[in-house]
Amino acid sequence: MMSGIVVALIFPMAIIPSLGTSKGLWIICMCVLSCISLPLVLLEYYFTKERVTAETNGKEEKKVPFVLQLKAIFTDKYMLLLLGYFLLYTLTSQLKNVSLPYYCNYVLGEYADGKTQTLVSVLGGIPMGIGIFAVWPLAKKFGKKNITVIGFLLYALGSGICWIAPTNMYVVLVGQFIKNIGGLPCAYVFMALFADTLDHLEWKNGFRCDGVAMSAYSVIITAAAGIVTGIFNGGISAAGYLAPETVNAMPELTDAMQKIIENSDGTFSIIFNQPESVVTAFILFFVGLETIGGIAYALMLMPVTVENTVGRKQLVIRMRQKAACEARGEEWIEPEIRAAEEQKEQDEEAEEYYRKELKEMCEKKGLDYEAELQKHIEAVQAKAAKQAENEAKAAEKAAAKAEKARLKREAKLAEMTPEQLAEKDAGQKAREQKAEEKWAAESAAGEAVYAAMQAALAEYEEKHADSEKPNSKSI
Repeated sequence: MMSGIVVALIFPMAIIPSLGTSKGLWIICMCVLSCISLPLVLLEYYFTKERVTAETNGKEEKKVPFVLQLKAIFTDKYMLLLLGYFLLYTLTSQLKNVSLPYYCNYVLGEYADGKTQTLVSVLGGIPMGIGIFAVWPLAKKFGKKNITVIGFLLYALGSGICWIAPTNMYVVLVGQFIKNIGGLPCAYVFMALFADTLDHLEWKNGFRCDGVAMSAYSVIITAAAGIVTGIFNGGISAAGYLAPETVNAMPELTDAMQKIIENSDGTFSIIFNQPESVVTAFILFFVGLETIGGIAYALMLMPVTVENTVGRKQLVIRMRQKAACEARGEEWIEPEIRAAEEQKEQDEEAEEYYRKELKEMCEKKGLDYEAELQKHIEAVQAKAAKQAENEAKAAEKAAAKAEKARLKREAKLAEMTPEQLAEKDAGQKAREQKAEEKWAAESAAGEAVYAAMQAALAEYEEKHADSEKPNSKSI
């Protein structure tokens, strides 16, 4: 929220025009923002509590060698495709972000005019705020991968519209709006697709690789920033970029200058008109790469069909966990039930702690503890009743929706001829058979990898156990 308000609205409209190109003013501005950020970062750090809920019912998880986890990640086609896509997407999107002020200053508008960058940021970003309400229903209906691929084709279309007329404000704003609508699935759905792939890896290898996979994800984000800065600066320098100059006296305006800005510290900033080669570079970085990239992203994600069988794989994982639990002679408890029990225990602990604090406060302020406690109990009961009422309404609404969908299906089937029904059934059976054949092939390949990984893991554990045994000679 703050980055959207400050970066998209306040900074380009009010701060940038007053700073001009004065290095001293920019340093002061960055120091002020850093001083504001530091205590907030410390607050977040000190009031963040890490919690880990193990799926193994409190048992210590097996240690998996880092090399095996790397092998699991970098030999899986789904993970390689997702990481490759994310690397390309991060590079191109960050190049667009870096080039935004330059594009607005020299192509679409004038340097620090206070409106061009604001319009591009705000109107282009509006879909990101409201889009979450539309994306997930579509993803549930058509599939996470499918809606993301379609989104990227729309993404490329919007960027292409901007590329056709990069100096026309109205055309660019329309194109950016369309592009951001197309970017909604990758913003809200990608991590769900990534999570499906992590479950797929657990099914395939017999252990989770979340930490290593997310490390690779983080490395891409971190490394891309430096790479992008180098690519952008190198590109515009090679094209002949003319950087603004700061002088102490008002110069005479010439055709080579776009404008002269008087800074708040008494200096003057000379903004030069850029050569055609530099303007072309700004256009390429801001809209050209994303036009090409949108098509490339769609092609890269087309083979990612992991969500089609992730439900079956999760069931296999659950059965393996249950078998391992029973092999240890323990009672198997479904993770959902265990999570509910843990939540109940945490709520009881929180309630006990609250009552303790309430009693101390009442003693300190001279209040009636029993009366205050009764107020708290009534508030808790009212909240629970309201929650139960909302859940009942949600269940009723879901049941009504399901019934409506059922009646609609039946009405549609009733309108079909016997020949059409037979054709529909034949098509459905053919699709199911094809899906079963694909699952059988994938399952056989996955079981082979699982056996190999488990054998490697058992070998590692055996060596690790031998190394931990005390040496009789040294004793």
